[in-house]
Amino acid sequence: MILGMSTFTFVHTVLSLVALVSGLIVVFGMIGSSALPAWTAVFLVTAVATSATGFGFPFEKFEASHWIGVISLVALGIAILARYAFHLAGTWRWVYAVTAIIGAYFLVFVGIAQAFKKIPALHAIAPTLSEPPFGISQGVTLVIFVVLTVLAVRKFHPVAARLA
Repeated sequence: MILGMSTFTFVHTVLSLVALVSGLIVVFGMIGSSALPAWTAVFLVTAVATSATGFGFPFEKFEASHWIGVISLVALGIAILARYAFHLAGTWRWVYAVTAIIGAYFLVFVGIAQAFKKIPALHAIAPTLSEPPFGISQGVTLVIFVVLTVLAVRKFHPVAARLA
């Protein structure tokens, strides 16, 4: 046990936090037209690991959280192909921006859900995650990420030499 969590939960949580922070750095880098290769690699590896390890927790039925994991893995897989196989050429530039940001969005989405489950003050105002405070926070987050995606698609034009 580490900080009251199993080792698996601790590793999953650390991966999630690293993916979340590095993902936000990558998103803002895209808006500044910076490829940020090291941050991108950290984000993509930890985001894939986070989604994959999410399936390692015991469950009895396939739930919404599992669908988020599947969609995130598909989006991240496409982002990896767009970045590393197709080198952001042509339409792969905006495909990468959209799919990488979807991956980052899902990390934030799940982070908010976990905050409402684990932080007593938030849990008190939305114990079932179906109350308005939870919906409003997720709705605002979605709008922010749509705006970030539009900005990234418009502004992300990295120079080929900076992609390495």
